[in-house]
Amino acid sequence: MPFGQFIVKVHGRCNLACTYCYLYEGPDDTWRDRPAAASQDVLDATATRIAEHVRTHALGTVALVLHGGEPLLAGADRLGRFTDLVGARVPEGCTVRTTLQTNATLLTEERLRTLARHRIGVGISLDGGRAVHNKRRAYRSGRPSWPAAQRGARLVADRFPGAYAGILAVVDPTQDPVDTYESLLALGPPTLDLLLPHGNWSAPPPHWTPEGSVYGDWLCAVFDRWWGAGRRETRVRLFEECLALLLGLPAVTEQIGPAPFASVVVETDGAIEQADSLKSAYDGAAYTGLNVLGNSFDEALGHPAIAVRQAGTAALSADCRRCPLLGICGGGMYAHRYRAGHGFTGRSVYCADLWRFISHVADRLAKDAARAATSPAAHRNGGRP
Repeated sequence: MPFGQFIVKVHGRCNLACTYCYLYEGPDDTWRDRPAAASQDVLDATATRIAEHVRTHALGTVALVLHGGEPLLAGADRLGRFTDLVGARVPEGCTVRTTLQTNATLLTEERLRTLARHRIGVGISLDGGRAVHNKRRAYRSGRPSWPAAQRGARLVADRFPGAYAGILAVVDPTQDPVDTYESLLALGPPTLDLLLPHGNWSAPPPHWTPEGSVYGDWLCAVFDRWWGAGRRETRVRLFEECLALLLGLPAVTEQIGPAPFASVVVETDGAIEQADSLKSAYDGAAYTGLNVLGNSFDEALGHPAIAVRQAGTAALSADCRRCPLLGICGGGMYAHRYRAGHGFTGRSVYCADLWRFISHVADRLAKDAARAATSPAAHRNGGRP
């Protein structure tokens, strides 16, 4: 399966020092030996390689994600020029959808105007919509980043809603789930991504216990608030993907579902790597030995580690393949299956949490469908709700 999402590290450093950051505080130190910013040669080669991949596989749409570190440290004008370069190189008929993933502290009206001119969507990383939620997201001096991040988020929502791609938030089970959700909702995101913090069997997530489902319980509480609103206040990607899978529809999230791996990362030195999430497992876990300066993305497709990830459920353990929720869970995120000495062949460290969450969503869906089917309106419509 060809790559459909290209995550390009335009800048490899960050202006924040989040205490839980798996990139800079985790076991992988490869970032230390890489240049702070991608050179023009690397960006030029990346654009050429993307166009080559699109042409080879006749792709009609690809996603370009400008990532870091904090990508705005590279400058909004440079991000715009690179985006235009990719758009100019891909064959006619292919649409490039570009998104910037930022901590929002460097967003200004001028920079947002530049990004909007180059049709770059803005995704924001926050842990919630209040200062207390973001206490672990601080500058290196220890000064809180929330005031600047809030200003940036409000600026996008109020002045550039057409460029607003949404908010990405890492679940913190110590924070009230409904309060966290509603605080993020107040920032007006069109889409909300709720991510489980990266952890595995050898380095479990914070507040995790083998017998419990604290993360699953948290997600269930937010789902009930979202589902029970009576209208769609915002899209919550994990919830919508879970519902789609339960209804037999395809889903493309990396968190759940059996869809093959279709993302690739280009580091600041041009290295072609697997997903950043693998860096939470061990030093060099994302390494392929390939580089856009000398290798194609098709060569990356043939890399053994990527081939295994594209094998889907065939690469899962026997326990996972016997599970009745396999078609929905898909084994969970690949990085969360790691156990030292055993690799990524086991079940997710979040297995109990995913079981709790998926079962809860399935139960709510079934009960509400049954209720709708027996409603007076359904009887008037021949049994259709």
